[in-house]
Amino acid sequence: MCTTRYDRAITVFSPDGHLFQVDYAMEAVKQGATTIGVCGKSIVVLAVEKRSVAKLQEERTTRKIFMLDDHIVMAFAGLTADARILIDKARVECQSYKLTVEDPVSVEYIARHVALIKQRYTQSNGRRPFGISALIAGFDYDGTSHLFQTDPSGAYHKWIANSIGQNAKTVREYLEKNQSEEILADDIATIKLSIKALLEVAKGKNLEVAVLGQGQSLRMLDADEIKGYITIIEEEKEEAEKKKQKK
Repeated sequence: MCTTRYDRAITVFSPDGHLFQVDYAMEAVKQGATTIGVCGKSIVVLAVEKRSVAKLQEERTTRKIFMLDDHIVMAFAGLTADARILIDKARVECQSYKLTVEDPVSVEYIARHVALIKQRYTQSNGRRPFGISALIAGFDYDGTSHLFQTDPSGAYHKWIANSIGQNAKTVREYLEKNQSEEILADDIATIKLSIKALLEVAKGKNLEVAVLGQGQSLRMLDADEIKGYITIIEEEKEEAEKKKQKK
């Protein structure tokens, strides 16, 4: 069997157990915009670094954060066209579940559903994997917040805070060092942590930030609000540096 067989075919494993098309899909994710999810006690925050938009382009058509249901929101990194298909399928499943069971879908259920769709596209000819990773966050009926990540392979995992896309490792390390129960219990501190983490790698300050509270509608922070948080973060950094110099 020649190397090109398992390099091109989705159903053929390489000798070391890899599906190269799935690996390539993960590379597509790594080229996507840096995306962060933080799961607080009473809110979940999703933040994305917005790429520059052409002057003649409608900005709303370049969004990376979407509602799946009243209590669940999703952000993604990777191919936008692939994401649109999964978002539509997830929305249909949310409404179908509600009609059948008469209860809202749980966050883990819809994350598992999205992961299952992705996995099906890794094991049959004539298809290719979805080139996106997604962060799915929201609240269950009992009021508990959840954050899940799904990958092109069909795997899904639960997180307290996580990052996908470009520089995901750097942002994840920052979140690991700076998150705490005290911060996640405070809504403002949770939003600041998300923006701080994104600013670690963001080339500009053009961010898209969504906040979903328990029993509340999704709120997209406007440009002025985000600038206000960035100003506070920069002032705190300056004060911290001055204290270090005094010591």
